Amino acid sequence: MGTTPFKMIDLFAGCGGMTSGFITAKGFKPVMSVEFDLHAAATYAANFGESHTRYADIATIPNDQIPLVDLIIGGPPCQGFSNLGSRNVHDPRNKLWKEYIRFVQHAKPKVFVIENVDRFFSSSEFGLLQAEAAPGGLLEEYELTSGFLLAADFGVPQRRKRTIVIGSRVGRIPLPSPTHARPGSSGGLSKWHTTRDVLTGLPEKPDTTELPASRVEFFAEEIPGIFKSSDLHIGRNPVARSLERYSHVPPGGGRFDLPEHLLSKCWREKKSGTTDVMGRMRWDMPSLTIRTEFFKPEKGQYLHPQWESGPNGHRVDRPITHWEAARLQSFSDDFQWCGTKLQVAKQIGNAVPPMLAEAIAHHLKPYLRESTSRVRKVGTCRLCRHNR
Repeated sequence: MGTTPFKMIDLFAGCGGMTSGFITAKGFKPVMSVEFDLHAAATYAANFGESHTRYADIATIPNDQIPLVDLIIGGPPCQGFSNLGSRNVHDPRNKLWKEYIRFVQHAKPKVFVIENVDRFFSSSEFGLLQAEAAPGGLLEEYELTSGFLLAADFGVPQRRKRTIVIGSRVGRIPLPSPTHARPGSSGGLSKWHTTRDVLTGLPEKPDTTELPASRVEFFAEEIPGIFKSSDLHIGRNPVARSLERYSHVPPGGGRFDLPEHLLSKCWREKKSGTTDVMGRMRWDMPSLTIRTEFFKPEKGQYLHPQWESGPNGHRVDRPITHWEAARLQSFSDDFQWCGTKLQVAKQIGNAVPPMLAEAIAHHLKPYLRESTSRVRKVGTCRLCRHNR
């Protein structure tokens, strides 16, 4: 007989990067996901099923519709958290964080996991979250562990630093230890995965700039989709000046490698900072953080890593495609997508990398199993005593 999977809820689920990792880890079953964005919710439903997917404002879901689960995962936005201590459920500034906590209170998970941007860790909002786990707080049953995880340390080909909070009412759970490390590091860990590991083999020149003209219905709404990963290998049509800029940027370089005549006015006047702007990736390193506008080199280090010096050097002078960005986020090629080009890009950039989520899932399993086992043993002892 197989082990009963742990039931989980994914809040602010986006396209399902976190759920994807937990399912890959095996032993977890999503029984509810909540997502307010139609296209992200549709992508989630396309991959994991529509029946448990709630395309809705989280605040509209009644308490009596929140199921009891073993685990809640998700990344609530931090806007409005600053007044959480007022404990006014109707304060719109606190709604999203309050709603996450409302789900914790009613679903009564053994464990919850919060993922957020790295700067959240040093924010006043984070301090208030910790206060809610103190005696008398909304999360007083839970012991919190928190810190930074670097996605590259868990097999993701991307240096994406995130705050992770684990709340547990089954004993303290530390953050997972890295499984991968920078090349040359001691400790016997696997080497970081690199852009070469995931971009090699994809066509250097995309055949199209548009997604296929297909439509699908989810939640009684018709939207673009469903798209395969290969459908996302879409290029752009940069002007000649942009192509000239791209050609001057070597791997690891950026706007400071451009000649004076190709600098924009703002770049010319700003002599420091924003070093990743107009940047080119490096083949033998993970990428920097993939954000929602990865298709715009002026927004970060998003140029394809292929670049050889010299007048005849082989160069791929374009930003990465949606497919390449999805791979750098560690999405599998069989993942399916819904939405326009911009909407899919937003889903990719906002997602929790599935491989990072998978590492967290593997880490949590023994703690959840042990707590389940303890409950069963206590139940058996009571029965034995009763029979005696």
